[in-house]
Amino acid sequence: MRKVVQTAVFFLLAFFSLSAAHAQQIDAAFGGGTVTAPSASGASGNHSAQSLGGGAFLGFSGDFVFKNNVGFQAEVAWRASQNLYQGFQPYRPILYDFNLLYAPRFGKVAQAELLAGFGGESIRFYQPFTTCSAFSCSNFVSNNHLLAHVGGALCFYILPIIFVAPEAHAYFIHNNEEFSSGHAQRFGIKLGYTFAPRD
Repeated sequence: MRKVVQTAVFFLLAFFSLSAAHAQQIDAAFGGGTVTAPSASGASGNHSAQSLGGGAFLGFSGDFVFKNNVGFQAEVAWRASQNLYQGFQPYRPILYDFNLLYAPRFGKVAQAELLAGFGGESIRFYQPFTTCSAFSCSNFVSNNHLLAHVGGALCFYILPIIFVAPEAHAYFIHNNEEFSSGHAQRFGIKLGYTFAPRD
């Protein structure tokens, strides 16, 4: 989990530093929430009787917005604790996406965020032993899927550079046979900081 967070932070910082000269606003946020998805009993076709939903999810996001309210956003969310797959295999889902962003301001106290983009789902299945390669060691194997993402948030500025935002996301996951469905929703709230506020 630490490597995922470090990688996400690295890419977000690189993303922002390359774009900072042209951006009018730069935001970073941390939040929590949950994922809902069809129940295990709702599985059909090639889908397994296992729901992706449930549990607490944590996440990081960052964006930059140009003068015309259009920008880019990236985020990652992961289940805070491991769950049991089919009652015996520890696993953790991680969802990440890269989005186009439309972020109109409503005065100085509110801003909408409308998102659409692509990303991936990484399902980490944990093992009771560690395997090593030339570059790293791990105690899990990953199963990865592409996904499409749409989402939105409404940011309320409690201070000129601090905001709180309820958020909702929908994921459409390609070939997600490990779970009962190829779609899931994430709902939560995030606390954010604006590094370069718009005038």
